[in-house]
Amino acid sequence: MKDKRILYVSSEVVPYLPETEISSMSFETPRMVNKQGGQIRIFMPRYGNINERRHQLHEVIRLSGINLVINDLDMPLIIKVASIPKERIQVYFIDNEEYFKRKATLTDEYGNLFPDNDERSIFFAKGVIETVKKLNWAPDIIHVHGWLASLLPLYLKEYYKNEPLFANSKIVTSVYNQSFDNTLNTSMVEKIKFDNIDDEAISILKEPSYNNIMKVAIDYSDALVVGSETIPTELETHLKDSGKPILGYHSLEDFADAYTEFYTTKVFN
Repeated sequence: MKDKRILYVSSEVVPYLPETEISSMSFETPRMVNKQGGQIRIFMPRYGNINERRHQLHEVIRLSGINLVINDLDMPLIIKVASIPKERIQVYFIDNEEYFKRKATLTDEYGNLFPDNDERSIFFAKGVIETVKKLNWAPDIIHVHGWLASLLPLYLKEYYKNEPLFANSKIVTSVYNQSFDNTLNTSMVEKIKFDNIDDEAISILKEPSYNNIMKVAIDYSDALVVGSETIPTELETHLKDSGKPILGYHSLEDFADAYTEFYTTKVFN
C-alpha cells in the first residue's frame, strides 16, 4: 500500500467516541495502511460530545469558511483537526453549530433519532468532499463506514461527477449491522433532489430506512466489505446481486492481510 492515498470517511472513530465495530475498524484500518507506507486522511463529524480540549481539536481556518447549501439553506462549514496520539494520524472533523453542537451523536437521551439526521448526513457528505477539494488531495480509495457517512458514494458519483480530483477514486463501503429502527425524516428524498440528483437514483429513499440508505451506498460503490459477522438478509442479497467485488467479514484480530489483498487485487483492478 506504499504511497497509495486512502480517504477514510466514518460516522465514528476511536479514540474520539466509544469502541464499536465501526469506530474500531475506522481506526485500525487506516492505522494498518499508515504502517504500510500509505497516505491516509480520516474524516468524521465533530459531535458535541467529543471533548475538544482533551483531544486537542483546533479549527483549520484556511479550510473553514465556506457555506454548504442544504435544502435551500446556507449552512457554514467548520473544519477542525486533531492528531491521534502516538500514531501520527490526523483526523479531520466536519462541524456546524446547527447540526453538531448538541451533546450527543445520533440519538437523544431517550434513544430517539434526531429528526435532522437526514440533513446532517447530507452536510457531512458534502462537507468531506468540499474539504478534500480544498486540500487538493486526490484519493486512490475512499472507504466509507457507518450509515451517517453513507450518502458520500451517491454524492460523489452524481453531484460531484464532473469533479476531476476524484476521477480515478474508487469507493469502498463497509456494511455493518449497526442500524436504526424505523426511518429517517421522510422528506430526506426531497432534500437530496434539491441538489439535482436524479429521481431514479434515489426513489428508494422515499422510505429512508437503514436498509434502503445502505442499498443506495452499495449501488454507488465500486467494492464492498462486510463489516459485521451478520448483516440484514435484505442487504446480504443486495450485496450479492450487485456483481461488485465483496470482501467477507473479518474480525479486528485477522482483518489486516485480507483488507490489504482486497485493496490491491480487487479495488485497484
